[in-house]
Amino acid sequence: MKLTKILASSILGAGLLIGATSANAGDITVVSWGGAYTKSQVEAYHKPWIAKTGNGIKSEDYSGGIAEIKAQVEAGNVTWDIVDVELSDAIRACDDGLLEVIDASTLPAGADGKPASEDFMKGTLHECAVANIVWSTIFAYDKSKIANGPTTIADFFDLKKYPGKRGMRKGAKPNLEFALMADGVAAKDVYDVLSTPEGVDRAFAKLSTIKSSVVWWEAGAQPPQLLADGEVAMTTAYNGRIFNAVAKEDKPFEIVWDGQIWDLDLWVIPKGAKNKDLAMDFLKFSTATEQLAKQASYISYGPARMSSAPLVGKYDGKDIDMGPQMPTAPNNLTNAVQNNFDFWADNADQLNERFNAWLASN
Repeated sequence: MKLTKILASSILGAGLLIGATSANAGDITVVSWGGAYTKSQVEAYHKPWIAKTGNGIKSEDYSGGIAEIKAQVEAGNVTWDIVDVELSDAIRACDDGLLEVIDASTLPAGADGKPASEDFMKGTLHECAVANIVWSTIFAYDKSKIANGPTTIADFFDLKKYPGKRGMRKGAKPNLEFALMADGVAAKDVYDVLSTPEGVDRAFAKLSTIKSSVVWWEAGAQPPQLLADGEVAMTTAYNGRIFNAVAKEDKPFEIVWDGQIWDLDLWVIPKGAKNKDLAMDFLKFSTATEQLAKQASYISYGPARMSSAPLVGKYDGKDIDMGPQMPTAPNNLTNAVQNNFDFWADNADQLNERFNAWLASN
């Protein structure tokens, strides 16, 4: 079920959860991924924007993809105002005419005075989308339960050396990339191989070696819970969710950065959003230097603006330097793959169809 939260200026800081109410003219609906990630956005974006503008935010969670955006736009009944999406989904939705065009020249300059076009990292500003974070899919394990734990992505697929269930996101991406790297493909060659029929066959063949031991997850909050409950020996996960479990809940989890697949999340505004102007104001506010840096104090995702980096400090309430926790920290990038958004924008439908057929087969 989706969790719906109403954050209004009158309840700022009260943490009050309100059920179904009708939004007033000053409300926007902000859609994101839930859990620790949405919490970081609430603290860094929602509450300050509410306090500054006096408007309200209705926060909804979803599991990604563009199906719901497409359904709303095609039905002419757009109830979402701004959505946090993965890069390949932003590109595909923009190409399909499902999103409003965003003029990047209207974004605020960086704290150091640089125009947004120079301050945002390369590849983070798009026709219909503005990035907020760099995040990564990694795998993790409970070090209190596994002595001499795994260190490579190949270990994740080695059921003999490390027995037990594996948690993986239900879908083709990024499991096919992980499978190829575990099968010996160099990180730099992953998409060259995956772009061939033989490469796709190879990836599915590798996945088949652990298929019977996989517990599939769909929401980002699930992997830490699977580890905590002992349902899996190790699981793929979003790096920030595992960091949050360690830093905030004192879980004995260990991230393995080898083979990490890093990506961007971006804000998009669905075509025909009822509160387009307010949504754009929120987008500009939340992607300003200070707000992006503030979010990084709540979760270990890297800010999309370069001027935010010097402002990233300690984890909220604890003496933990956040810089080394980021996917972009040099020590974490030694064997990493950047998600190829063009590849997935072009191939997501057919590869997910094959994945679902593979999943249903014996």
